[in-house]
Amino acid sequence: MSVNVNRNVSDVFYRYKMPRLVAKVEGKGNGIKTVIVNMAEVAKALGRPPTYPTKYFGCELGAQTLFDFKNERFIVNGSHDAIKLQDLLDGFIRKFVLCPECENPETDLLVSTKKNTVSQGCKACGYHGLLISNHKLMTFILKNPPNLNPAVQGSSLTEGKRNKRSKKVNGENGPDNVDESGLESLDASQDNGAEEEDDNEKVWTVDVSEEAVRARMQDLTDGAKCMTISDDLEKTEKERMDIFYNQVKRKLDADILDKADDQKELLAEAERLEIKTKAPLVLMELLFDQNALQQAKKYRLLLLRFTLNDKKAQRYLIGGLEQVVALHKDVLMPRVPAILKVLYDLDILQEASLLEWAEKVSKKYVPKEVSQEIHNKAAPFVKWLKEADEESSESEEESDDDVEIEYNDRAQVTPLKSATITPAKASKPEDEGEDDVDIDAI
Repeated sequence: MSVNVNRNVSDVFYRYKMPRLVAKVEGKGNGIKTVIVNMAEVAKALGRPPTYPTKYFGCELGAQTLFDFKNERFIVNGSHDAIKLQDLLDGFIRKFVLCPECENPETDLLVSTKKNTVSQGCKACGYHGLLISNHKLMTFILKNPPNLNPAVQGSSLTEGKRNKRSKKVNGENGPDNVDESGLESLDASQDNGAEEEDDNEKVWTVDVSEEAVRARMQDLTDGAKCMTISDDLEKTEKERMDIFYNQVKRKLDADILDKADDQKELLAEAERLEIKTKAPLVLMELLFDQNALQQAKKYRLLLLRFTLNDKKAQRYLIGGLEQVVALHKDVLMPRVPAILKVLYDLDILQEASLLEWAEKVSKKYVPKEVSQEIHNKAAPFVKWLKEADEESSESEEESDDDVEIEYNDRAQVTPLKSATITPAKASKPEDEGEDDVDIDAI
């Protein structure tokens, strides 16, 4: 089955196609690995050596990669499913294949080892410019430039060539030693002879320059060590937020956000990208609309994973809520107290965070006048919140639409206030044993 090279393009007549990645997990325990069965075909469709996307996967996953040219096996250590690898391949295509001007994949990479630069040329629009990226793959490309026909790199080398490379000829060491399995290994003592090639060796599809040999040697000896940290952390915060946004959107479109494993995966991704406290901004943007009251209950467990006992995350969630209210102002503005009450009752937002937010009108997320209006609408709930510790004896059985009226009614019951205002916050633990607000009735 083929897919569009640029999967953001939904046009069925888009002419740039590539095979869908096929991954096979082999081995068990510490020896488990993922073989990308059709990497050579995928790389050919992209016009890149198959080592490039394989290496990209290794960088993104923090895993060592191995290349078996003889059998066209491209391996990433660890167990990885094809769907995840396909998503990672989208990132490789966006960074190293698509033209930055016309987003056409008809591009070539031109490596200047003297200037230590990688340029990109587009055959479709004529664009030519430096490829600017701080991705670890750039180092690999600089040390392993594509050959004149990058689509064939990674194709099987003949057994004769393998035998030739695996032994000494006329007392000279070849540029590489290859074991019986075809997996590349390098010997530091072979660097001096790396530039010596006979006429037959010139047909190789593997770069055997001194720089390339040294790069492959360093890569295989230090590969695991240098790949343990993902380069995503070197990206700007906005880029990391975009990565998380795309991850959440894919799961939302697949309707799997109610599954615990997928929720844990999102939390782990946010922690990996070091944006956990700001992640609620993305969640509010994608998960909430004018049906915010129902959605707060639907996504309660997911939101709790990010906000529980995290005051900063709760503040960002409130900021995201302000943006949602501003977007659906006519419907949600009158229901601001009800939404805050639901989020409070579901333990998504805690009292301290709500009261701290209520103290100051900010223009950080929405225009200041909109933020002021939201604060004005929330005022009855905030007043109720400050005094509710002493007034939780009633059991509520009303619908969500009536919650706002109840706040106002309760906030005006001054006789009860005067009788219980003295103990204030200190008596909250004692009152928790009394009848609490019925969350399910809200």
